[in-house]
Amino acid sequence: MTGQRTPTIDRGSTAGRDLGQLLETGPFAEALRAAIRARGLGLERIRYRLRVRGTTVSLATLSHWQSGRCRPERPESLRALRNLEQILGVPDGSLRRLLGPPRPRGQFHQPGQPLS
Repeated sequence: MTGQRTPTIDRGSTAGRDLGQLLETGPFAEALRAAIRARGLGLERIRYRLRVRGTTVSLATLSHWQSGRCRPERPESLRALRNLEQILGVPDGSLRRLLGPPRPRGQFHQPGQPLS
């Protein structure tokens, strides 16, 4: 050790305020990422805690949710999200509320155009 002090990060006050605001306004991926950071858990640990609750979610899925590549939409993913909110210690429904309506999947028909 050189005897030099390294600056510490106060994660409690600023992270809590940022998380609270993100849980109110979103977007989902940023709020999830902030909640994970505030809780101080890695994705592997979160995955383990979900599994203990009977929910299986891959690391890739958790990573994609927090990066915004995809979001939970299927019924089993929404059940996992309920457990995830409890694990992360955020208010019940706070992350689910940020999802909004489900996105359309596959090809969709626009009114006024003939079906192929």
